[in-house]
Amino acid sequence: LHLSAVKLAELHSDLKIQEKDELSWKKLKAEGLDEDGEKEAKLRRNLNVIMTKYGMNGKKDSQLVDTNYIKDGTESDTLDDPRLEKLWSKAKTSGKFSDEELDKLWREFKHHKEKIHEYNILLETVSRTEDIHKNVISPSEENLVKEEILHNKHRELKEKLRSINQGFERLRKVSHQGYDTTSEFEEPRVIDLWDMAKSANFTEKELESFREELKHFEAKIEKHHHYQKQLEISHQKLKHVEETGDKDHLNRNKEKYAMLQEKTKELGYKVKKHLQDLSSRISQGLQHNEL
Repeated sequence: LHLSAVKLAELHSDLKIQEKDELSWKKLKAEGLDEDGEKEAKLRRNLNVIMTKYGMNGKKDSQLVDTNYIKDGTESDTLDDPRLEKLWSKAKTSGKFSDEELDKLWREFKHHKEKIHEYNILLETVSRTEDIHKNVISPSEENLVKEEILHNKHRELKEKLRSINQGFERLRKVSHQGYDTTSEFEEPRVIDLWDMAKSANFTEKELESFREELKHFEAKIEKHHHYQKQLEISHQKLKHVEETGDKDHLNRNKEKYAMLQEKTKELGYKVKKHLQDLSSRISQGLQHNEL
């Protein structure tokens, strides 16, 4: 796969979450609690996202950004969207961003690209499901259940599209004006969650509690970014030491690399699980708005 040390750690975290979700689904299925197959379909969709994200779907050039920060001031992937490419180019040449801010902005662009990619996968899934549903003639109870599944998927599409539109407007604003020093959050995923939370059916007290939780979540993400960078540096050092042939030095670097790798995997899993939980809570609040 030619994945970087950081991407391998991320892949491990994603697969760990997928495995846990699949075990939970097997228990539900054994108890007859997924009769409509919606949870199974979501699991397959999530696995498809993972395979595409890390270039394991058999398609060339399907991997997303291979690094989590800019190396030597250049990015290692394209954004696959002329509007995003134009904004990124404008931001890089504007002189409004420090190297650290460009690093942060690139993560925002990468995150937006991932959101569009996940939306397209879901859209393709819905289209296939609709085609199958149209070919069914007899209106049975099973078909009514499938209609409900389609309704839920359309609602999920609507939520994702709203998030994409909000995210693009934010990128456009930041690219033109620079970062707002008074901004409450900096991490793209946290900004997305906060924007969605403000649109959900939360009381003032619940919203304030959610804001505090997002602050803790952002700190967790920053810690994960720190270990990702240390892991990448450690990986580069390890490759250099391997070339020198110094066994003692090599063993020490291997131990440090293994420790950083495990810590990065552990933090990555915690971040993604926490993100799942927060997203689920917001989704429930948004659904309540529609009722």
